[in-house]
Amino acid sequence: MRKVLCLEPVIFIYTFASSLTSPLVQQFIYRRLWEGEYNSTFVSDSNASYCEQNKSSPIYIKQKEVQEKASVFNMQLDLTGAVPSLIVAFVIVANGDRQGRKRSLVLPSVGALIADICLTVISYFSLSLSILFAVAFITGLFGSMATFLGGGFAFIADVCHDEKQKTTRIAVVDLIFGVVSGLAGLSSGYFLRGIGFTWTFVTASLLHVVNIIYIIFFLEDTVGVSEFQHQATVSCKELLRETFSGVYMLFKTAPYKKRILIIVLLFTFMTYLFTVVGGSSLFTLYELDEPLCWNEVYIGYGAAAFTSVSLTSFLGVYLLSKCLKDIYIVFIGIFSYIGGMVMAAFAKTTLLMFLVRVPSLLCFMPIPVLRSMLSKVVLTGEQGAVFACIACLEVVTGTISLSVFNILYAATVAWFSGFSFLLSAGLCLIPLAVLCWLLCTSWNGEDLALLVPEEVSSIESVDS
Repeated sequence: MRKVLCLEPVIFIYTFASSLTSPLVQQFIYRRLWEGEYNSTFVSDSNASYCEQNKSSPIYIKQKEVQEKASVFNMQLDLTGAVPSLIVAFVIVANGDRQGRKRSLVLPSVGALIADICLTVISYFSLSLSILFAVAFITGLFGSMATFLGGGFAFIADVCHDEKQKTTRIAVVDLIFGVVSGLAGLSSGYFLRGIGFTWTFVTASLLHVVNIIYIIFFLEDTVGVSEFQHQATVSCKELLRETFSGVYMLFKTAPYKKRILIIVLLFTFMTYLFTVVGGSSLFTLYELDEPLCWNEVYIGYGAAAFTSVSLTSFLGVYLLSKCLKDIYIVFIGIFSYIGGMVMAAFAKTTLLMFLVRVPSLLCFMPIPVLRSMLSKVVLTGEQGAVFACIACLEVVTGTISLSVFNILYAATVAWFSGFSFLLSAGLCLIPLAVLCWLLCTSWNGEDLALLVPEEVSSIESVDS
């Protein structure tokens, strides 16, 4: 059977299935907590606003109490899965340079399948919510989203030999992730109304089964694994030593300039991701609160508008990469995000809140471009190590950012609900300062392209 190197269908299916269940899990937890706390059936009215004006109303008090409990429960659930997924992502993605990329795609898909099956059983038999902690931990042991994306980006980097093509293909993956997750989030409400929680989880399970079959039988691996490697028995101790030695050697054996450049780019990626994840996660809470008082219909429209930013950011990367160096594209994207956050902080009308998406049209450009810049710095055999570092940073940064910004929003919403948006915009000065330093020291896009050939030639001269 002839296999293909087309990864995009895998990313599409995995993202859609995961994004379909993610908002439903939060709603499922909220409804079960409501029913368990007050021994009454949760009533959903699609025409009612979530913005209760009468603060002395028993319904208002119940909603606030259940929202607080659901928020804490979700945070604990995220932390339960984040810790094991961090370790697994580092080990599996880094070892992909020697043992192939497919396992970093298969394992998270199997973990997601197990999670959806467990959710189906919990929903159908009305089992205890505490089982979700075991489900989250098991899913984390299979690597979760961090391992999947880390392996996926390393796969794309292996396939692309042209530097401009690499930037575009990585941007395509981010585009698929952004657009599909938004569409799945929007359609999740219709799935819930049409077939309920149980059958929606069954649908997601079937999608993961299709994905696993495609990865195993139709997707070709980009890393050739020799017959000796298949037959050799590797202990866990040796596997861990190989894993950490790969990342360690990435920094130890590299020239000083390359080593500093990798660290600086990783720091820039981490700080910008921290601001984007934290700031954008507050949009729904901000829109539910006064004076906007949006219901689920408007929130759905807002999510669709924000999803379109993924498309415009991809078009920006595709067009600007033809005439600008990567570092300038990152600059433009960061300023786009700052403009959107400052505008959101003072948006008090529905029209103005929708217009917030206009200055933010290019805000997602820095993320794929920074990934591409890091990939261009390292050798072919180091792609797994650098993407393992990126995957771990994504897990750690995303978890910390969500916790920090949600706590900060709760503490400041009473006196100025837009403060968190202004802080998110202000924190962007950190990656901007780092990029300015790179430019001032003449470490620009041309240096990125020159580092790898120099190292290859030096290695070849030593071998000869």
